Amino acid sequence: MTTFAGVRSVVVLTTVLLLSEGVAARGQHQHHKPGPSSRGGKFDYYVLSLSWSPEHCAEKPGGPDDSQCGTGRHYGFVVHGLWPQYENGGYPQSCSTANHLADGVIQKTLDIMPSADLIRHEWQRHGTCSGLPADAYFEHARQAFQRVAIPDRYKDPETAFQVSAADVRKAFQTANAILPSDGLAVLCSGHFFTELRLCLAKDDLAARSRGGKVRDSCDGEVTVRPVR
Repeated sequence: MTTFAGVRSVVVLTTVLLLSEGVAARGQHQHHKPGPSSRGGKFDYYVLSLSWSPEHCAEKPGGPDDSQCGTGRHYGFVVHGLWPQYENGGYPQSCSTANHLADGVIQKTLDIMPSADLIRHEWQRHGTCSGLPADAYFEHARQAFQRVAIPDRYKDPETAFQVSAADVRKAFQTANAILPSDGLAVLCSGHFFTELRLCLAKDDLAARSRGGKVRDSCDGEVTVRPVR
């Protein structure tokens, strides 16, 4: 027969276990991704994320008037974001700021980041932690993008081709002599190339070695989709 004392012991033990698991989970979360900062500008370096637009549009084609994937739009690499990072692999996000994102900044940025929704998202989540006004932050993103020499093979491919992460890295290092051997990461989704991430110095956007957990995510050879 189960006694009230026995039931009480089970409840206490279950509560202790749940609280312990909760503390452990919170500890892991904080280790991998620090919480929001109270103000921007407190970070160590940037990651410039360049998305391969043909892959994005293959997965999310949108309608004929879509700003990135609609009829007549043939983007290759576009800016996904310029992300403040910590050396330990975490990053600040959604920092409090008095700076607002004006419509004029969005319109000016659409040529390198062809989605108004993405621009708003990137400003709220990452740009607010840069310590810069919105116009200066997106100008930083533009300057960082323009400094990257795109290898000929990736400028306007008419047909798909196969590569490995090592192939992509070699091509970009050949085109960008100052790029460190560990200064970029190649990302894939399944069997398709999706994104390139480059690490840049906080003060002058110079190429630098990878920090924290900026790593490749490709397995073997993958397909680079053609520009439509």
